[in-house]
Amino acid sequence: MFILNKRYIGAAILLPFLIFLVIGGVFLKYGLMVLSLGGMYEFYKACKRKTYKPIEFIGYAMCLIYYFTLGNNFDGNLLMAIIVLSLIIMLCIPVINLQYTFIDIAITLLGFVYVAVFFSLITLVNYKAHGAYLLWLVFISSWLCDTTAYYVGRYIGKYIGKTKICPQVSPKKTLAGSIGGLLGSAVACTIYGIYLNNVGISISIVHFIIIGLLCGLFCQFGDFVASSIKRYVDLKDYSNLIPGHGGVLDRFDSILFASVIVYYYLTLILKI
Repeated sequence: MFILNKRYIGAAILLPFLIFLVIGGVFLKYGLMVLSLGGMYEFYKACKRKTYKPIEFIGYAMCLIYYFTLGNNFDGNLLMAIIVLSLIIMLCIPVINLQYTFIDIAITLLGFVYVAVFFSLITLVNYKAHGAYLLWLVFISSWLCDTTAYYVGRYIGKYIGKTKICPQVSPKKTLAGSIGGLLGSAVACTIYGIYLNNVGISISIVHFIIIGLLCGLFCQFGDFVASSIKRYVDLKDYSNLIPGHGGVLDRFDSILFASVIVYYYLTLILKI
């Protein structure tokens, strides 16, 4: 009963984010900024377990500047400027203070891109034409991938074999579950695509199938990436921020990768 209560508390903590998803606009953008700061904190804290010294205040400053300047007309040059200018500043720090190294700089920059930039792609999808509908592809693909992978692996995998696909990173993940997650994401995105066509968003169903398959694949990699980092630093959960769910990176690891797939597919393939 206590575990269930913890999960209810965790769900209550996540509820405002779901509301921001529905509202969209600046509420979603700044909600993602808060999640980004929380996720970066977890990432930097995890890295410090291995005696690395990320330059956190610069990472957080990059995140804040990036989100405050993020708007409908996304300018990749501005993002590049934030990264390059911050990198120049950070490269000077090990010269002044020898306790920092180039590895600390790389980790600082990685935390910003992996967490803040990946999260921001959700709001950039929201800014696109029909973005209020299309952004749900990120979450539908991730949630259904995770859910079907779990149930297929647990209840069907025992009948068709429990071949491990990446036992050194995530010992419980099986090939059956992975295939289930891939198909679950594809089917869910296809059904959602049929719904979108019915409400007047004319995008070929083939694209929704492809998006579902790509997200089904890379959502699992997102999970593995988060697990590999935790395993490297000997950590079970990134934090206890969301009771019953772990931290921001525990809950949103696959969503981070799905946001990249959906944004760039819409941008580069569909030219939306």
